[in-house]
Amino acid sequence: MYVWPCAVVLAQYVWFHRRLVHGKRILEIGAGVSLPGIVAAKCGAEMILSDNAEFPQCLDNCQRSCQMNNLSGVYVTGLTWGHVSPTLLALPPVDIVLASDVFFEPEDFEDVISTVHYLMRKNPHAQFWTTYQVRSADWSIEGLLCKWEMESICVPLQSFEANKEQLAGSSLPGRHTIEMMIISSNE
Repeated sequence: MYVWPCAVVLAQYVWFHRRLVHGKRILEIGAGVSLPGIVAAKCGAEMILSDNAEFPQCLDNCQRSCQMNNLSGVYVTGLTWGHVSPTLLALPPVDIVLASDVFFEPEDFEDVISTVHYLMRKNPHAQFWTTYQVRSADWSIEGLLCKWEMESICVPLQSFEANKEQLAGSSLPGRHTIEMMIISSNE
């Protein structure tokens, strides 16, 4: 399984802050192979992994990652960004929402933000930890954060020992500009 560099960076952040995630309920959206969520579960978080409900193979990847890491208490569910589904409505309270590289296609940005906004309204103290690869200087979520009454802080990768050239003991292929933000409600 290929693990995107953004997932590696977010997993490193989770590991660096493992005392903050221990005992917390965490939801990973767009989990894919679930590296950040797997690391959080290994650090003692109560994990919910989610990916697009319309693509069962994505949910199978989440399940396989749990099996490969001997994690039996992780809940896997289908959530489609921008859809208010019974699954979304039934989610238990969460403390942290994780997402790596969900800001991939500009047409998905508002669906992601609206889903996170719903989760933050339901969980006012929750934070959204996200990493993304900068693909275009013209792509931004700042206007959407303002529209949905959220604010962000940028997290310098050096603040948690993430080295852009060497992550998790291996070099990243190609050149990647990866950024990290923590988003919260400003209500």
